[in-house]
Amino acid sequence: MNIKVTVNGEEYEREVRPDRRLIDFLREDLGLTGVKEGCGVGECGSCTVLIDGESHLSCLTYTPQVNGSEIKTIEGLEEDGQLHPLQEAFVETGGVQCGFCTPGFIMVGLELLEKNLNPSRQEIRKWIEGNICRCTGYSKIVDAIELAGKKLREEGKKIEL
Repeated sequence: MNIKVTVNGEEYEREVRPDRRLIDFLREDLGLTGVKEGCGVGECGSCTVLIDGESHLSCLTYTPQVNGSEIKTIEGLEEDGQLHPLQEAFVETGGVQCGFCTPGFIMVGLELLEKNLNPSRQEIRKWIEGNICRCTGYSKIVDAIELAGKKLREEGKKIEL
């Protein structure tokens, strides 16, 4: 099956099997290894990417389903060698430990901040509940998303997915 997708701003046209998972396409075909496979059954959120601005689990998405879509992975966030403010906030707050789950948390955090730059801690916790971290206890992850929203508000920036 022939598909056309835009990934991190770059257009791709590829022949893929109908049962090719998006995570495998991104990691193996495009070399985007920031997308992590934790569980492979949609329970952990480590494989989260944005498809047309909405978070999706790439382990449960077949590549032909995204034909014509725009996909953003963690690799697509930096601009001119600069980390995205949310990535910076994760570093600043210590919201990463082993880092395995971090790309998924950042991608869902981006979607939340695109919708609401001033979420409450309770809203952040609700938004990230589909993602699992085995290291941090979540407080620092919530701190990071909260801090990024504050910085973006202060700078007058808006997230555009």
